[in-house]
Amino acid sequence: MRPFHRLRPARVSLRWKIAALAAATAFLVVAAVGVLVHLWTAQDIRSRAEARAFNSVYSAMATYRRTGTLIDGAELDPAELPAALRRPADGVRHVAHDGHVEGNVGPSVWAAQRTGGPASPVLAVRVNMSSELHELQRLDVSMALASLVALAAAAPLAVYGAGLLARRLRRVSETAGRISAGDLDARTGPTEGGDEVADIAATVDLMADSLSRRLRTERQFTADVAHELRTPVGGLLAAADLLPRGETEDLLRARVRDLRGLVEDLLEISRLDAGAERPVRDRVPLGAVVSEAVARTGLDTEVTVVVAGLQGADAVRTGETGETGETGETGETVETGETVETDPRRLERIVGNLVVNAHRHGEAPVGVTVEGRTVVVRDHGAGFPRDLLLDGPRRFHTGGTGRGSGHGLGLTIALGQARLLGAELRFGNAPDGGAVATLRLPA
Repeated sequence: MRPFHRLRPARVSLRWKIAALAAATAFLVVAAVGVLVHLWTAQDIRSRAEARAFNSVYSAMATYRRTGTLIDGAELDPAELPAALRRPADGVRHVAHDGHVEGNVGPSVWAAQRTGGPASPVLAVRVNMSSELHELQRLDVSMALASLVALAAAAPLAVYGAGLLARRLRRVSETAGRISAGDLDARTGPTEGGDEVADIAATVDLMADSLSRRLRTERQFTADVAHELRTPVGGLLAAADLLPRGETEDLLRARVRDLRGLVEDLLEISRLDAGAERPVRDRVPLGAVVSEAVARTGLDTEVTVVVAGLQGADAVRTGETGETGETGETGETVETGETVETDPRRLERIVGNLVVNAHRHGEAPVGVTVEGRTVVVRDHGAGFPRDLLLDGPRRFHTGGTGRGSGHGLGLTIALGQARLLGAELRFGNAPDGGAVATLRLPA
């Protein structure tokens, strides 16, 4: 049972974060490699086409000047010749790229050279790159398919590897959670690998060992102090009984009783911490036990027992308890409520502490409502402080001067007894003001 917790935002598993990061990285690498290969191949195709056109013009010009015939597809002043090559310098070979596509021809690379003087025709050779560019497209498709196959194979491996890391981190997280819940014997134990996760696990275990030693030392000290104080406090109480009656004797007796109550509370906490307490269960009427517990406090508290299946005015109210601890004078029959199996002595201790805390730190009216297996104690004061709602009650901590006097052990004992009974004890504040303590007994 963990009655106190901080709400955690919705989160995405580390496994999927790592897998997504690995997939994104692989995609970027594949995309970068694909773009580079495409650009390099396209440039290589164009360079080779320019070289072929340049060499073809050289051979065709030599043949044309010797024999007057055209070879290697050479033409004189072709109509498709790019404008940049229509007026080449005399005796200089020029190359130009033509992106025009018609049918299976294009894009192309043209090479041209004037056959003679400024008025002589231009000999030009056209090299078609359509087949090479088609091969480039096939290469792009092949690389894309290969990349998809590689990603499909890498993604499960990334998920598996990330899962191994996530499981190791989850073990550490679960151990830390158990330690924070009070299990001081929780340990992660040896973890495979010599990486940072293993270091974190070892550090958590060392922290748990240190925390366990300190808490056990603190608990032993508390128990020893309480045991040592029990005898002299009893002697003080006996000596106070021998004093002559008067205001001084009453004041001294009251202070000694407070001191004895503190010692008894410390002893009870030490037994709860040590796990020495065992509940003695019995089937008892919940409403009657709660009413008796409230009556024993002698405080002005209204108790309401809600009958199953009825609401509003049909709920049976047991009346108000006064300083004598007796039921009110309403003349109504006290409703016993649902029968539960629990330790009645410890249940009375929990309810009594909650009622005393409500009167001591809150404001009247204080009411106790019993419905089913749930007991709700509410006052109309300033409510529980924020740190108590977040972290639960702490011994010797009352939440500030505004919460009144006391040594801060009442709620700590109530919470410890509730855990011993397997019950759930939660603390909250009502929307319209006031502290609300809710005890839910197990089915």
